[in-house]
Amino acid sequence: MNNFFCYLLLISSAIFFFSCGGSQSSEPENDAAFKQATVNGKLVNEGLERCHRFVEGWLQRADPETGLIPRNLEQSADIWNAKDAAADNYPFMVLTSALTDQAMFEGRMRDMLRTETELTSRWDALPDTYSFVKSDFAEEQLDTADIMFGASEYIKDGLLPLTEWLGTSPWSERMISILDDMWKHAPVETPYGSMVSTNVEVNGEMLQTLARVYWMTGDQKYLDWAIRLGDYYLLGEHHPTHNFESLRLRDHGCEIVSGLCELYATVHFAMPEKKQTYQEPLHFMLDRILKVGRNEHGLFYNVVNPKTGKVVHEGVADNFGYTLNGFYTVYQIDSVEAYRQATLKALNSLNQHYRNFDWERGSSDGYADAIEGALNLYNREPVASVAQWLDSETQVMWAMQQESGIIEGWHGDGNFARTTIMYCLWKSQGVTTAPWRSDIIIGAVREDDNLLLSLTTDQQWEGKLVFDTPRHQTVMNLPTDWPRINQFPEWFTAEADQRYEIADINQGTKEVYTGEQLQKGIPFNAEPGEHRLRVREVK
Repeated sequence: MNNFFCYLLLISSAIFFFSCGGSQSSEPENDAAFKQATVNGKLVNEGLERCHRFVEGWLQRADPETGLIPRNLEQSADIWNAKDAAADNYPFMVLTSALTDQAMFEGRMRDMLRTETELTSRWDALPDTYSFVKSDFAEEQLDTADIMFGASEYIKDGLLPLTEWLGTSPWSERMISILDDMWKHAPVETPYGSMVSTNVEVNGEMLQTLARVYWMTGDQKYLDWAIRLGDYYLLGEHHPTHNFESLRLRDHGCEIVSGLCELYATVHFAMPEKKQTYQEPLHFMLDRILKVGRNEHGLFYNVVNPKTGKVVHEGVADNFGYTLNGFYTVYQIDSVEAYRQATLKALNSLNQHYRNFDWERGSSDGYADAIEGALNLYNREPVASVAQWLDSETQVMWAMQQESGIIEGWHGDGNFARTTIMYCLWKSQGVTTAPWRSDIIIGAVREDDNLLLSLTTDQQWEGKLVFDTPRHQTVMNLPTDWPRINQFPEWFTAEADQRYEIADINQGTKEVYTGEQLQKGIPFNAEPGEHRLRVREVK
């Protein structure tokens, strides 16, 4: 009898322990996953700290009079320009500050935008190169082609990615004003209407920009302008594989491929009859590139002659993911399995053949572009070996940063921060802290339908845990989340009208929040040590 009563007592104690949320054994099956979340959090912590140091290092070299950063720290240190300083470096200082230093984001980053707009706008809103030494434009004469190029770069490489993360902001307003004035002054007359340029890179960037801005604003003029470009390349005598004798499948040329694919996705939803006219020439372009443009591992050569099939430059394009974005987009639209298989072949080759690869002659910019492209596609096709490659190559890229925080001292340094932030958002599944602090370690993993979060601090921290939104809908109004150059992939996203349960494993408590509350950020008071949270949608 005594044993029987002891047994009852043990059962009663166990029931009481679990009903009160006993912390030591309530989630034993998740222990390994939470440990991985902690490992991920350490990578997030290191990555954001590196980005913060990058901003501080470059701000120390800013022009003392204007506060603007120079194009480079050695050559061209006396100028600010749109296609480099504004497009590649400054925007990712803004994004880093938005994530790690709200005072700097609201202060110096906005000041730099105001100064840039005031000092460099020369052709209506279009910016021109500014000389710190002259306190005036670097060149006396207006070079309209160069200004169009710089404006296009600033929009697509810098302001558009910022807008996809920040939403409506002074930076999105600057983007729209520049874009509108580019097309207001479009100087190239064609049978399809006026265009801003005959430069393939510019037009590829415009196709990407106009497709996204059309959905973001709902303004038909942006789609009309994009269709001019689509007709020019797909229906006229400038088809990339019918007519080009040299097709770059790396940057400064590959943009036309993914740009035409973004337009194709747009008309699929907005103008199905137009899509039908584009389908055959677009598929021909993609099929020809697959036939003559790839090496044995499925990655793209730098330059090919698509008419003859000759490889003009055998180097491997670090921008392989940018081009594959287009293939995967058309796979999503038309279910062409060959385009998905092309993506998978490239992804499956990376870990075996492209570790410590000489992208861009060892430049961090080459690593940034290669990692970004793979990460964006991994978001759609989670090949396990790609995750290993992303981890290893990110470490290679990070090792290039100097003690000062500066990476290589040129405008491509911003791409280090851009890709590092993308990597960090993967490791946190899009969850960020407000305010950020350098001792906060927050990482996450997905396990079935659960998001498992680990947050560790050295000192007490009180703030908010902010969850990502399906930004392709909430910010860009896109009909589907096709892969896009320089986008920040979505991982765990909170739907505004859904309900989510957050279980605090340490405290043994559970709370239910709306997705809108998660998007705005839920209050959290963290004592020193590790905190484990499980988030799942309430069905």
